[in-house]
Amino acid sequence: MPRRDGFTLIELLIVLVIIAILATIGVNRFWAAKDRSLQGVVQSDLRNMASAQELYFEFNLSYANAVADLTNYAPSQGVTVNVTYAANDGWAANATHVSLGPTQCGYFTGNAPAAQGAPATVNGIINCN
Repeated sequence: MPRRDGFTLIELLIVLVIIAILATIGVNRFWAAKDRSLQGVVQSDLRNMASAQELYFEFNLSYANAVADLTNYAPSQGVTVNVTYAANDGWAANATHVSLGPTQCGYFTGNAPAAQGAPATVNGIINCN
């Protein structure tokens, strides 16, 4: 019987299955890294807002009730930040990114109620769920 060069159909199918498994693992890791990156953008925006709020407080002796009141602050593209509590003694805010789905980050400081800055649970510490 003459010898044939090449691969059998079974060998090619096994290689394709292995490539598909490796691609699935790679895509899952890529999406997880992308989500961590977007969450970092949201956290950074909340930190920047905290600095802007303190600057606003220095001149007005109260915290801004809305993001629009902070003239020296603009959230990143795709990030929505909402001030949920603002008074003379503290403030709280929540932030989300359009690509993160239900994930939300929160921050509160001063005497702001922790529930207003949910999912943050510690005063002055940004937390995400």
